[in-house]
Amino acid sequence: MDPATLIGLVLGFGALIGMMTMEHVSIMSIFIPGPLILVFGTTLGVGLASGALKDTINSFKSIAPAILAKKPNPSKAIADLVSIAEKARANGLLALEQEAEGVDDAFLKGALQSVADGTDGDDLRELLEDEIQSRTAGARQAAKFFMSLGGYAPTVGIIGTVVSLTHVLENLSSPGKLGPLIASAFVATLWGLLSANLIWLPIGGRIKRVMELEVSRMTLLMEGVLAIQEGTQPRLLGSRLRAMVPKTDLPAEGRVVKSQKVTDDADVAA
Repeated sequence: MDPATLIGLVLGFGALIGMMTMEHVSIMSIFIPGPLILVFGTTLGVGLASGALKDTINSFKSIAPAILAKKPNPSKAIADLVSIAEKARANGLLALEQEAEGVDDAFLKGALQSVADGTDGDDLRELLEDEIQSRTAGARQAAKFFMSLGGYAPTVGIIGTVVSLTHVLENLSSPGKLGPLIASAFVATLWGLLSANLIWLPIGGRIKRVMELEVSRMTLLMEGVLAIQEGTQPRLLGSRLRAMVPKTDLPAEGRVVKSQKVTDDADVAA
């Protein structure tokens, strides 16, 4: 798994605790039940009210898969597709049915089976694009849900502060109580900002990024399978697929350079 989210959250909360320690602020001073209940309870409540119960449940279920998700390996995917293309070129498209049986990836397995079944290229592209959309719909909704929580939380915190300050004004005749009451009032705003920027927005961003990587992976597989169906020469297929991947995601030897493209084009022409 990519530990970026966990490292980032630990670093963020660690910096906050470090600042409070350096300023000799009691950490427990921000853990006041009233503001915590208001900020988290109201934020989740309005998030739930803005959608469906199923959306909220599925969104929270998406957290663990997003954090534990492995980064796709485009180099391996390209190598696998080139190998499949070589076998299809030598044995025909019907051989892809046997190849599909040994594939673990459900998306690639289904695509190869469709090619072996003789599905038309345009129909297959439409089918695979629809499958990509349906496979990522849940993650897209989850990312939207947590992003919305990140938008609600600061406003809810301000509401909590206003409510508490109203209580402060009721106690102006008791100067000794004003300090603790004012401090308590601003804790709601603090948690509104903290929960938005250190919890909800990072989670939403993580889910969205994992979804984008998954879409890129499946798109790469789709284009590879469609090229195999068209009978694209294996070496040219490898170059085409590598051109779809950012250079930073490929090993140095797998990056497309002009000399390699020229060589591949010359081989195809020959």
